[in-house]
Amino acid sequence: MNFSRSPARGTQLPAPRAIAFAALALVPLAAPAAAPEPPPPLRALQSQGVTIVGTFPAPGGLTAWAGYAGQQPLAFYATPDGKHVIVGTLLDAQGHDVTEAPLAKAVQAPMTAGLWQQLERSHWIADGKADAPRTVYVFTDPNCPYCNKFWADARPWVDSGKVQLRHIMVGILTPTSAGKAAALLASKDPADALATYERGHVAENAKVLGAGRPRPLDDAGLKPLASIPPKVQAQLDANEKLMAGLRLQATPAFAWRDAKGAVQTRTGAPPSAMAQILGPR
Repeated sequence: MNFSRSPARGTQLPAPRAIAFAALALVPLAAPAAAPEPPPPLRALQSQGVTIVGTFPAPGGLTAWAGYAGQQPLAFYATPDGKHVIVGTLLDAQGHDVTEAPLAKAVQAPMTAGLWQQLERSHWIADGKADAPRTVYVFTDPNCPYCNKFWADARPWVDSGKVQLRHIMVGILTPTSAGKAAALLASKDPADALATYERGHVAENAKVLGAGRPRPLDDAGLKPLASIPPKVQAQLDANEKLMAGLRLQATPAFAWRDAKGAVQTRTGAPPSAMAQILGPR
């Protein structure tokens, strides 16, 4: 689900041995049709959310399988009988990693496509033109003062039509965060509601942050829902699972595609990172 608005009316990969099961909540893509049938242990992992891409070259007569969970590439080596698989890194006689390069080549395109698809399917509120050449997903808590600062700082990119922000609403900061995020998602015009709310806090929030005393935004302009409808609660839960699967633990947090098409993520948007996230001004 997504909500659009006009800008004129205006938010290291871990080691291969460490499988990040928090990321398994992300919805996987099916393996390519041309790939051979994975052995039973890999099919069991597929049922848990690991995406198996297919085989890749491996020395020593081993059958190597490439997969990923969230943003983590995973290499699996099947035993000859197909009843067991080993997860990890393969080293040659000189101690060099012979897994990294072929694994990266095998999973980069499907992993990027799968992650971007999950972002597109999340529950977001659009800020900016739908045909903007750059799309940036922002995990946004309505009580987050730094989300509000980013919203204000991003206006030149959004209002010029260069960037569309897609605010993936979460409620993780304070007890009223979920109710306020739900109120935005459930409003008749979520895009306008978000813009009005953020704009109404910019001046005061700038003073507070400038004084070095950050605090959550107050409820001015947005009353939190006392009772969140089940449908909206499910949307918030899904957004928070996606955020956790990407190992993003604070807001604002970002996901975007770089010049090579790879998905990049980061938390926080200091002035030095604005061009990295949003592109040239």
